[in-house]
Amino acid sequence: MLNENSVTVVSQNGSITSFVEIDIKAKDYIQQAQADNTRKAYRNDLQHFVKWCARYSLSPLPADLDTVVRYLTEMAEQGFKVATITRRISAISQAHQAKGLESPTHSLAVRKVMAGIRRSKGTAQNGKAPTMTEDIRSMVQALPDNLIGIRDAALLLLGFAGAFRRSELVSLDVECITFTREGLKVLLRRSKTDQDGDGMVKGIAYGSHPETCPVRAVQRWLESSGLSIGPLFRSVNRHGQMQSDRLSDKAVALVIKRQAKAAGLNPQDYAGHSLRAGHATSAAKAGAGERAIMKQTGHRSTAMVRRYIRMGSLFDENSSTMIGL
Repeated sequence: MLNENSVTVVSQNGSITSFVEIDIKAKDYIQQAQADNTRKAYRNDLQHFVKWCARYSLSPLPADLDTVVRYLTEMAEQGFKVATITRRISAISQAHQAKGLESPTHSLAVRKVMAGIRRSKGTAQNGKAPTMTEDIRSMVQALPDNLIGIRDAALLLLGFAGAFRRSELVSLDVECITFTREGLKVLLRRSKTDQDGDGMVKGIAYGSHPETCPVRAVQRWLESSGLSIGPLFRSVNRHGQMQSDRLSDKAVALVIKRQAKAAGLNPQDYAGHSLRAGHATSAAKAGAGERAIMKQTGHRSTAMVRRYIRMGSLFDENSSTMIGL
């Protein structure tokens, strides 16, 4: 890590060079190595550890081995999810490395404690429910016929058809959208699995039903909003006036929850990831193959996609239908 003080170098010809600007830029690049959400999560996780240490008058940086082991054990006893505990280990490790300190999280004792926690608590995650095709239809039908309703229809239908993460949806600009004879081409400049910004293009086909067609919904939103440049999805105030700021990823989750309730579903079961999970599960249920689903979702690993396929085909050739009950 770069020192706080700038380095000044005297060259052979006697000229003096300051690395102030270079150091500032280097720190910026170091920050850009991780996504904003990742940095925020690590920061929040580290704050939790620091507060825990303060409660027992222990040092968080550097932390000794017993401190970390006790911290992990207490979290497990309090019912924290294994995924949360694992993430907090990473935050503690990152914080130590950033200060040039040896991290106690790499020790055998920590690995054994985590192995015991996983074995005892299990690693299955209770994710939010996927929005299936019939759910999306009901959610869209319940939208009001105003600017917010038109925006939310485009948001829900594009998010579902493109299997977008909520952060990806709100990152889209109007310039990322291209209308073609077959449907939409959507340029995704960066995603969770594409931190280097190589980009990918997703194809969104015309829907069979005009009222739930994602292509027509996006076109109607652009015509109604008058947008031609800049953020695709923007906030709309209670007076129906569109704002200049980009819609937040939290707002996407709120839209999904609100429309789930309007459609007669339990809003607590749904969140921002429901659109993406719903696409994969609905596609698998309709008979789409692993490769086709991964092409749209952008998954690099087959593990999660196969989980969606299993859920989508849960009642296909199900032996419970064959035992005469």
